[in-house]
Amino acid sequence: MKILVTRPEPQASQWAEQLRAAGEPADALPLIEIGPPPDATAVHKAWAQLPHTRLVMFVSPNAALWFARQRPAGITWPATTLAAAPGPGTADTVRQCLHSAGLQDAQIISPPPDSDQFDSEHLWPLLAPLPWQDQHVLIASGGDQGEARGRQWLTQQLQAQGAQVSATLVYQRQAARWTTAQQQLATQAHAHPERHVWLLSSSEAIDHLLQAWADQGGLPPGALALATHPRVAENAKLAGFTHVRDTRPTLEAVAHARRTWAAETT
Repeated sequence: MKILVTRPEPQASQWAEQLRAAGEPADALPLIEIGPPPDATAVHKAWAQLPHTRLVMFVSPNAALWFARQRPAGITWPATTLAAAPGPGTADTVRQCLHSAGLQDAQIISPPPDSDQFDSEHLWPLLAPLPWQDQHVLIASGGDQGEARGRQWLTQQLQAQGAQVSATLVYQRQAARWTTAQQQLATQAHAHPERHVWLLSSSEAIDHLLQAWADQGGLPPGALALATHPRVAENAKLAGFTHVRDTRPTLEAVAHARRTWAAETT
């Protein structure tokens, strides 16, 4: 039972490599491709306004990566501006990408590694005690067709506390374009669904997989999925995955889930 890591690159290859190092059969098969926004003007403006921004919420590692890549020359991270991340993976990328800009570890807010989930709901208890009245919050987000998706639930919580929240598109998503080898891997997964388990961390990734397999009749009977969030698990079931299991979004948890599942089916 091989794990197919569907995160965007470079995270997909990084996860697959780390899983293989832990003794797990895994390959990268990204379902989402990341690129720069159509226009970087809004990102440059966001950097310029950081001294007047209390918090930047990075929705994913790629949000931090692309925000950092588009930093205008001469602009640094202010000591009064916080950075938030929904989980330790994003927090690590924020730290790595923005340390050179002046961001310090003490300015980063993220749920602890032993949190039940890594999402806005588990981040909010860390943000809620802070004073938000008339404070500006920026959601550094991905999106498609030039529109930032933001984080609706978190935005509502912040606005209820008096914050002024805006979302900026710092990277754009689209369906991943597979290499020949990845296309062959996807064909094998469709022909032998019992030998492959899709690691899903995004509902959008599920949509792209359905589109990729539309000419083959959609998901094959018996398709397996490990979902790193309950909402993604529910959408995987609705999409037609025959067997879906939840797992925490850590390498250790994913490896344990696959081994347990494989042992049960042998």
